[in-house]
Amino acid sequence: MRTRAVTAAAAVTIALSASLGSAAIAFAADPPAATSSVVVNTDNRALGLTGVLNARDAGGYQTADGHTVRTGLVFRTGDLSKATDDDLAKLAADNVVSVHDLRTGYEQQLMGVDKVPAGAIEHHDDIIGQAPPQVMASTLSAGTDLYRAFITAPGASDGFANVLRDIAYNPGGVLFHCTAGKDRTGWTSAVLLTVLGVDKDTVYYDYLLSNYYRGAKDGDMMNGVGAAALDAAFDQVNKSYGSFDNYVHEGLKLSDADVAALKAKLLA
Repeated sequence: MRTRAVTAAAAVTIALSASLGSAAIAFAADPPAATSSVVVNTDNRALGLTGVLNARDAGGYQTADGHTVRTGLVFRTGDLSKATDDDLAKLAADNVVSVHDLRTGYEQQLMGVDKVPAGAIEHHDDIIGQAPPQVMASTLSAGTDLYRAFITAPGASDGFANVLRDIAYNPGGVLFHCTAGKDRTGWTSAVLLTVLGVDKDTVYYDYLLSNYYRGAKDGDMMNGVGAAALDAAFDQVNKSYGSFDNYVHEGLKLSDADVAALKAKLLA
């Protein structure tokens, strides 16, 4: 009972942190400095949704071997519970046919279930619902323990793998989100871009854009993100699996064919 109470309390803090300023948020003064691999600027990357925070295209980056991650196929956002009719119409126009909700069941109950574009298939991939209570209790600060749990928590790898396989084989647009669109969503995007061959500095640029789109100041881990958290996730990958490639194949259990399908769909 105590574990369940701690988990529920943690879910409340997640919901509260993400709902702070759930109306329009003013962008931070400046986004992080773009690398030479950034193809799409912040204005063109934004989806222009009014009821959904941190909504943006996940593509628009150049890989180390000269390919470009296609836009218009993968999208990352905050939760969709407050999506407006206009928001849903825009997502439908972007051919979003599959939506992956990475939140816990508690978050869905507290904040509301997703509103999705007409005809889109909904998936629930609970990433941290089986994490230890102390990790759940740390979600408000979104620190290193949470990010290490993305690799070690039961069920986490299955959830991330579900998203990546859907992206690989779904002919339409795929959207994934958590509550704030910055932590679980941020790691999903970091894994995807790394698999595709985007360099580390650009992966971190994409991750840190959450501070810009959520109007978070430096050090505000409630509303934003910090590089140290992403460092911890990559470090845990090496500790648990020895290399990122091993994490992809042994942790996420993606086959060479899965990786090839991701690249065939997303790289131009």
